[in-house]
Amino acid sequence: MDRLSIAMAVVAGAALFAGVLAVCHMIFVRYLLGESTTWQTEFAIFSITGAMLLGAPYVLLTGGQVAVTVLPDALKGGIKCAMNLIASLCGLAFCIALAYGSWLYLLEAYHGGWTTGTVWNPPLWPALVPLALGSTLLALQYLAEILGGAR
Repeated sequence: MDRLSIAMAVVAGAALFAGVLAVCHMIFVRYLLGESTTWQTEFAIFSITGAMLLGAPYVLLTGGQVAVTVLPDALKGGIKCAMNLIASLCGLAFCIALAYGSWLYLLEAYHGGWTTGTVWNPPLWPALVPLALGSTLLALQYLAEILGGAR
């Protein structure tokens, strides 16, 4: 699971870079050339949001999430482990529910032929893939953390 989370972090980095390039292109076309843009804003939103969702398992793996640790840092031994386990189980439950709903939403958008309804109007399902995949991988990373014990 660790290798998969690292691989998704690389994909997330590429998606973030693509989003930044789209924003730069939009600025160039809109403000320097004086032309209208059609796809850049939506692409940037989809790619940057996708980067966040696909990078979440790596953040959990490396302990990079923002957390208030005053109480856990003050605790020792079994109480601290129990608190971490309960927090991880809550995170796992949330991610499982999110993944389940995300996969249903993705399949509904795909089979329904949904589009974004904007000027660009791309199909919606590719934008939902990072949500479903990212929440699933985050749930698996939580499971790996629980089964592997606290790092």
